[in-house]
Amino acid sequence: MKRISRRNALILLSIGLFVIAITQIISRYVGLSDLLKGSLVGIGFGLLILSVTFGKFKTVY
Repeated sequence: MKRISRRNALILLSIGLFVIAITQIISRYVGLSDLLKGSLVGIGFGLLILSVTFGKFKTVY
């Protein structure tokens, strides 16, 4: 799979964190089923892993 730009990787990273945080906040006040809660957290983790794995982050030598 091709690399994604740093900007898009950071956008995916922030969306993944946002999905996980919103899921935790909503489940605190509204009863969510385990399937829905697990699916949303899984999508958030998937976005985090995708952004870290395929992002163009240059390292300093």
